[in-house]
Amino acid sequence: MPPRGVKEGSKRDRQYEHIKDGLLERGESEDKAEEIAARTVNKEKARHGESATSSRTSTDDVSSGHRGGQRSHRKGPRGRTKAQLYNEAKHLGIEGRSKMRKAQLLRAVEAKKSKRS
Repeated sequence: MPPRGVKEGSKRDRQYEHIKDGLLERGESEDKAEEIAARTVNKEKARHGESATSSRTSTDDVSSGHRGGQRSHRKGPRGRTKAQLYNEAKHLGIEGRSKMRKAQLLRAVEAKKSKRS
């Protein structure tokens, strides 16, 4: 059941169902899948100004897609994926990006961003 205020057939309802179905396919329980999907939809609603109230972290925090698992509390590599960094480097006009490894892309993107600020 989607969060309160989400109309049946709306974009947020479809988003909720898509997230829930994906989590169920990965083996999450029904309750856990519903909770995660509802939280995600509520955050997106707040981020886009569709909710009556929203917390500062919902509106000002880095989006989950951009964050790339930085706060996922798991072992292994964290941060944005190489593809995300490559696209950001492309957007920033960084030359030689196709030959860079992930760490090099990260350094180049961060350096370019610090120059722009």
